[in-house]
Amino acid sequence: MKEKKKTRSELKREAILDAAKSAFQEFGVQGTSMDKLAELAVVSKRTVYNHFATKEDLVLHLLRELWESSMVQIDVEYQPDAPLAVQLGRLIEAEIELVSGAEFLGLARAAAGYFLYEPEKLQAEIDEFHAQETALHRWLKSAVDDGRLKPLDVPFAVKQLHNLVKGSCYWPQLLGYEPELDSAAKQRLSDETVALFLSRYQS
Repeated sequence: MKEKKKTRSELKREAILDAAKSAFQEFGVQGTSMDKLAELAVVSKRTVYNHFATKEDLVLHLLRELWESSMVQIDVEYQPDAPLAVQLGRLIEAEIELVSGAEFLGLARAAAGYFLYEPEKLQAEIDEFHAQETALHRWLKSAVDDGRLKPLDVPFAVKQLHNLVKGSCYWPQLLGYEPELDSAAKQRLSDETVALFLSRYQS
């Protein structure tokens, strides 16, 4: 089937997003103005605002993109004959790499600063993220249906896993009181998280 040709508006939106990713990495979110984004995307400032009313809206869009590509669209399907620890480990490792990455942390810091005085909006954004059915949701449901995990509340179990991961490799780094984990520490976090979870829920 022939791929649908993108409209001028869609192409301009893509150019703005590409410019934002590049500029945020080079100058940081705070050091990137909407004027700079317009210049890099080769569009008018008005066009930038037509697509994203504020820089914070753009930051949130990029955060959602990263989350969806790493946690929603990740190609990890439940395998009935493969060890649970190996399968779950792949999903946990993907989340660790996402939330501890410089790009995600940089965007998250900008979003946190924006929402500092608007906790209701922050909670609404967090709820929207967690409401999406991720690969982890699907994997847990399949493992329960296959009888290899005990019956469980899948959204609650996903939240438990998120908290175990983020407590060590996201919140401390976001707030700046612990350094980024090295490869060995990330692997240990993944292994221990998987072992703890399966000790509670494996049939």
